[in-house]
Amino acid sequence: MEQYLECGEIVNTHGLNGELKVVPWCDSPEFLAELKRIFILGSEYKIERAAVSGHNVLLKLAGVSGVQQAMALKGKILLLDRADVTLGDGEYFFRDAIGLAVFDESGAKLGTLTDILERPANEVFVISGEREILVPNVEEFVKIVDIEAKRIVVKLIEGM
Repeated sequence: MEQYLECGEIVNTHGLNGELKVVPWCDSPEFLAELKRIFILGSEYKIERAAVSGHNVLLKLAGVSGVQQAMALKGKILLLDRADVTLGDGEYFFRDAIGLAVFDESGAKLGTLTDILERPANEVFVISGEREILVPNVEEFVKIVDIEAKRIVVKLIEGM
């Protein structure tokens, strides 16, 4: 597993004091706003302030004190250290699920999880095998995601 995971992109500056407007690539903007540090191009930055603004996060990073310094970071990808995050029971990083074998409830292998599509209602698992299968990431269809065992079990219905 990778130690550092992409968690957002700096899309603009905010104000005159070096704040950054970030589009989070996490479950929620609040998740990103709770981090204490992030990494950009291999450098660690402590987060002095974080505020959720709609679907975005406004960050003030230590060492970034003006518009010019902030502009230099525009377009950069933020990384988090997975050691800084405590996941609850049943929670996992999507990045860790990509590549896992996917089985139906009877144990038949359907293929491999190749992508997770972000949709307004819920995420959709893309399973590639003999055919491509799209499965909504909801309890009704995704029964088990076991990162350690490297397997996912899904319930299929007619038409999937």
